[in-house]
Amino acid sequence: MLLLRVPCRKITFHALAVVAVTQFALGASNISPLGKRPEWSSLKQYQETITHDEFARLLQNIYCPRGVDAELILIDSEGARLTIDREEKSYFNLRFARDEQSQKPAPRSWRPATALPTAPKNLDLAGIKVAIDPGHIGGRWAQMEERWFQVGDSKPVQEGDMTLRVAKLLVPKLRRLGAKVSLVRDKAEPVTPKRPADMTEVAKQILLRGGEATPREDFSGPTDPEKEHTIRWQDELLFYRNSEIRARAEIVNAQLRPDITLCLHFNAEAWDDPRSPRLTDHNHLHLLVNGSYSQAELEYDDVRFEMLQRLLSRAHQEELPLAESSAAAMARRTELPPYEYTTENVIKVGATGYVYGRNLIANRLFQCPVVYYEPYVMNSDEVFWRIQEGDYEGIRNVNGTDRPSIYREYADGVVHGLLDYYRAARNKPRR
Repeated sequence: MLLLRVPCRKITFHALAVVAVTQFALGASNISPLGKRPEWSSLKQYQETITHDEFARLLQNIYCPRGVDAELILIDSEGARLTIDREEKSYFNLRFARDEQSQKPAPRSWRPATALPTAPKNLDLAGIKVAIDPGHIGGRWAQMEERWFQVGDSKPVQEGDMTLRVAKLLVPKLRRLGAKVSLVRDKAEPVTPKRPADMTEVAKQILLRGGEATPREDFSGPTDPEKEHTIRWQDELLFYRNSEIRARAEIVNAQLRPDITLCLHFNAEAWDDPRSPRLTDHNHLHLLVNGSYSQAELEYDDVRFEMLQRLLSRAHQEELPLAESSAAAMARRTELPPYEYTTENVIKVGATGYVYGRNLIANRLFQCPVVYYEPYVMNSDEVFWRIQEGDYEGIRNVNGTDRPSIYREYADGVVHGLLDYYRAARNKPRR
């Protein structure tokens, strides 16, 4: 679920971080909260693996549509000068290939569909390594995450539990089609060993640089208008929104090394008080791929480095058509209209109208193509009642309409999107 429609947790934190943190995280210059100092020398493996025109096109159309400071990335006909340290005036010089015929293959841990052998009959996903990341945590952490609401005596709606349920339905479906499937988490518990109390020093620095010299320790509840200015709120945000996702990235990149990662989420619109939430008539669908970095985000050395890793590995070449295929299949299955962003932190990509480029920690740090699903508005009147029905086989009459389980509908849409993509892509010429 994207926080721009739920109590403004991510937006407020992002604003504090971007405005306030210049010489920040754990003593390192220009590193985002909890980020790691980049290993710029690792970009040597990408020398002469991309032409000037492709690098410029990806940078301008996908990753930096609002531009990038020439002091950070300066392109000429021969290569790109990538700034390592502004103060020290140190740079990494990336050399472009002269042309497509002379460019070297880009190294990567994942395999594009066109590099896979022909699939056996009835095993269209044979050999494909799929990581499934059920978004959020759920369980006893759901209220902290602000991924929880309850209408009267109804069952609480907890996104982290819902995404895990979809993930567990997906695993056997994909394995029966030949895929090698791993769950990034398999229970409603954090992956990170850290806890909110471990984040306090970083939280204090964020608040200090945001003008809060003597911040409150705690807030009075989810509707407290000043909660984002408290240490507890920042501690919790750093824990579940930052440390948790970074820990999942370690699992994906170091252990699983998949060909694709599927990030499962449910969407929502503002529900105000989670114990007396507002239901809406709106219901929609969209998917995300990595892209659309802001100027402020690019100021962070680690964020800029991670963006360049994705660009140079050509992750976009795989994840955009995969997301387009997935969006079309999800739209057919759910019959939902596309969501239309009203903010400037995204760029619409592809032809379906359902896919956007957006920079999120998960789709930036996972070093493979990532498709980030955002179907259904959890607090829409229609979806709320479907959630209350839980999971079931077949069709039920739900609030006056015959419906399959929302979890099975979601899982089936994911499966059909993967099948449509890989059936077509595995028959294309190899690149």
